[in-house]
Amino acid sequence: MRVNAYAAPAAGQPLAPTTIERREVGPNDVLIEVQYAGICHSDIHTVNGDWGPQPFPVVPGHEIVGSVAAVGTDVTRHRVGDRVGVGCMVNSCGQCTNCRSGDEQYCTEGMVSTYAGTDRDGTTTQGGYSTHVVVDADYVLTVPDGIEAPAAAPLLCAGITTYAPLRRWGAAPGKKVAVVGLGGLGHMAVQLAHALGADVTVLSQSLKKQEDGLRLGADAYYATSDPGTFEQLAGRFDLIVNTVSASIDVDAYLGLLAVDGTLVNVGAPPEPLSLNVFSLIGARRSFAGSMIGGIALTQEMLDFCAEHGIGAEVEVIAADQVNEAYQRVLASDVRYRFVIDTSTLT
Repeated sequence: MRVNAYAAPAAGQPLAPTTIERREVGPNDVLIEVQYAGICHSDIHTVNGDWGPQPFPVVPGHEIVGSVAAVGTDVTRHRVGDRVGVGCMVNSCGQCTNCRSGDEQYCTEGMVSTYAGTDRDGTTTQGGYSTHVVVDADYVLTVPDGIEAPAAAPLLCAGITTYAPLRRWGAAPGKKVAVVGLGGLGHMAVQLAHALGADVTVLSQSLKKQEDGLRLGADAYYATSDPGTFEQLAGRFDLIVNTVSASIDVDAYLGLLAVDGTLVNVGAPPEPLSLNVFSLIGARRSFAGSMIGGIALTQEMLDFCAEHGIGAEVEVIAADQVNEAYQRVLASDVRYRFVIDTSTLT
C-alpha cells in the first residue's frame, strides 16, 4: 500500500510531503495506523547527515503511537483496534546471545532501526512520520490506557533511553541520582528517577528551567555554569545520567560521583570525549554508555509510566510544521518534545 509521509530528500534538506510503499502484512506483521509521532534529536542528526551517509530519502520517526489496523495470521498478542507503540527498532536476528537475553538493541548482527535501516528482507525501513507502518509483531508494544497518546509517543525513545540506565544502575530509595540537562531526555529521566524513589538533582547550564525541574520531581537544581557547583557537589552522587548531546568536561562530572558511582552517557555528541583515568581510579568510579532497552524492558517502562502517571510534556504540531520544529529543537525552544499529529498528513 502507498501511504502519505514526510521525508528528507537529501542530507540537510527540508522535509517534504511524499508517498511511500509499505509492505504487505505478513503472517507475523502488524499494520498500524499512526496517530502520533514524536520528534527526536536523533531524527535531526540523521537527516542532517551528522551520523554519516544515509539511504535518502528518509522518513524519520521512531516514537510512534497508533492503532492496530490489521494483523497477520500468526499474530496473537495484538488485535485490531489495540493502541500500540513502536520505538527505535523493528527487528533483530533473534538468535544471538543478546537477543535471547532480551537485549535486542545490542543484537550482534545489528538491530534494525525503525528508519534508515536495512530490514531482514533487504528493504530500507521508513519511520513514523507517515500515516501507516507495518512492523513485525514481536517489536510492537502495548500502550496502556493510563497514558495520553501524544504523551506516550516520546516514551518509545526518550522514556526507554533514560529508564534503561536508571534500572541498570539501581536508581531506588536511598540512591542519589543526578540528571545532566533538562531537555527531551532529561525531563523524562527526572520523572522516572523520582518515581523509582531516588533523590534527584538536575545539573543544567543555567537555572532558567529550575521551576520545571522541581515540578517534575527533582529535589535540587544546580547551574553547571557556576564553578562552585562542582565544588559543592563533589563526591555526592551514586549515578549521573548525562542526557546532553554536546561535549562535557568528563573529569569534572566524574568528580561528582561517590565511591563506586557511575556516569552514564545517553546523549550522543558527534565528537569524541576524553578523560583522565585518575578520575576513575581515585574512587573506583565507572564511565558507561547506554542506548534504549530491549522489548521486554520497554514494555515494563510503559507499564511503569501508566502506573505512576508519567508522560512526556509535549507540543503537538501539524506535519507541515516539522521543519520549523527542527529549528526550534536546535535552538532548545521546546518544552519538552514535539509530537506530530499524523492525521494532518492526509
